[in-house]
Amino acid sequence: MAGHSKWKTMKHYKAATDRKRAAVFTRIIREITMAARQGGGDPGGNPRLRTAIENAKASSMPKENIERAIRKGTGELEGLDYQEVLYEVYGPGGVAIMVQAMTDNPTRTVADLRHKLSRNGGNLGSANSVAFLFDRKGQILLDATTVDEETALLAALEAGAEDMSREDDRYVVTTDPAELHAVRDALETAGLSIADAELGWVPQSTVRVEGETASQLVRLLDALDDLDDVQKVDANFDMDVSELAEA
Repeated sequence: MAGHSKWKTMKHYKAATDRKRAAVFTRIIREITMAARQGGGDPGGNPRLRTAIENAKASSMPKENIERAIRKGTGELEGLDYQEVLYEVYGPGGVAIMVQAMTDNPTRTVADLRHKLSRNGGNLGSANSVAFLFDRKGQILLDATTVDEETALLAALEAGAEDMSREDDRYVVTTDPAELHAVRDALETAGLSIADAELGWVPQSTVRVEGETASQLVRLLDALDDLDDVQKVDANFDMDVSELAEA
């Protein structure tokens, strides 16, 4: 199983314990605002907004925060002008990293990014320098403690998913990007518990990292993930769980 996914899953566990809820809320609010700006404030006709709202509810975000973010996106309330930016990064051990950001000041964001990279063994690449190593996919996380794997896989395939894998107590359902929202809706209708749903960059193959290189890589990934403007980080490494835990 690819290490990038194990790191991603660990980040979900950490979110409930050692990450500030305010930081999680900030990312979700930006996603809601952007979704409302691009597709309107009605979640019934805006799949991206509907997914963002469901993720907000799963994180126990207050209803008023969600509604305020929607109104900022539609222009009913004054708000910052966010832009979506994608950065391509080289990490320790030749690992490729895709960093999705949402910012009102790209100059500030790239400066913050370069600072974290310089301190943690990474380098900023040019456009398309590593993107060709990934496929854009939808990913839905299911709670594996509430349903057996065969039932979940059958439901995922019937919903139109491309694949499903298990990572600890989560099932990761992979979809075509255009089918993410439809598959999520179908899984919810089937009664499955959804922990998260988002678009991400899935590596076509992985790079093995061990020892100090693995430790340095995880420090870099954590540093990138902690940047206020960063929404999501994906990478193409493979690593033992024990290496990850020790990093």
